[in-house]
Amino acid sequence: MTQRHALIHDFDLLQCPDQSAADLGYRMPAEWEPHDGVWGSPPHNANTWPGDTLAKAQAEFAYFLKKLSEHTPALLCSDHRIATDDSWIRDYGPIFVINDQGNRAIHDFRFNCWGTDYGPYDQDDLVPQHIAKVSDLPIWVHQMVLEGGALEVNGKGTVMTPLKCLTTATRNPYMTVEQVEVSLHKALGTRHCLWTPHIHLAGDDTGGHIDTFCRFISPNTIAAIRAPKSHVDHEHLQVLWDYLKTARDQDGNLFNLVELPVPEVMEFDYPDVFGVEPGLQRVPSGYANFLISNGGIFLPTYGQPTDELACKVLEQAMPGYRIHPIPSQWLIIGMGSLHCLTQQQPSVK
Repeated sequence: MTQRHALIHDFDLLQCPDQSAADLGYRMPAEWEPHDGVWGSPPHNANTWPGDTLAKAQAEFAYFLKKLSEHTPALLCSDHRIATDDSWIRDYGPIFVINDQGNRAIHDFRFNCWGTDYGPYDQDDLVPQHIAKVSDLPIWVHQMVLEGGALEVNGKGTVMTPLKCLTTATRNPYMTVEQVEVSLHKALGTRHCLWTPHIHLAGDDTGGHIDTFCRFISPNTIAAIRAPKSHVDHEHLQVLWDYLKTARDQDGNLFNLVELPVPEVMEFDYPDVFGVEPGLQRVPSGYANFLISNGGIFLPTYGQPTDELACKVLEQAMPGYRIHPIPSQWLIIGMGSLHCLTQQQPSVK
């Protein structure tokens, strides 16, 4: 039997619609649509950022919040007395949807630490319900396992997601691909699904989240990372690029593609901490894990020559946006970056 989603003690006070989000006219907006705020939980887990890397990651996150405030208010879990086990709110946090009547609502999918169960994650799994409570928003609580970092939508009806992040033995073993796709469309208000090929790079403990590799940057444009032939990841990333070249949107049109560079391989010598093999390990550094919010693009950078190139690529591909390079050399030690650390709250009319 599938595991049931845990509930907060005053769950009965929450508004839980009987109809699906799609039936009620809700949809998940694209990330470039307006935001009221961006939710986050600053780095605080010493297993995720061992030793002095925690303080350094906190400093980088503080700098990010300062730059974010020029565009969008930060909504921190701690300010609302919402406890978290870790900081990856993109994956365990709420997935917001809106409708044309000016309403906002929340989806709460099960979170089980990316199918690994190496937690603890009990508090993280309840965060969407707590946010629904403090925000007085309707909420759908799902039994399906799904992380926000596995989802990309173009706001026009297409959702892009990796098959291996939703249909594995540790995520949704009792659901078929068809059942998962129907559930996505009912929740997100989409009607077309791009199932990207399985790409899993060393250092990525999510199983291949889409926001590590490729992102929608407009309804008809996808930015994806590409590596030169000399790079260890070239062959894997070429498989993804070849798929995207033939992918079509909800209306049957091919997408425009934008190439993002990759930094040189980065590694960290991990101590013996829970959830990570000790010794020298690769970290999933990359430029696709950016956040778009209210005219700003917050791009993780790593002190490498490719940082400047990544900024220029997005400047050219997204004219009118302000690019904020955010130093993330220490944040990435936790195996994630800026997009993983945030969840936008869309504005309503």
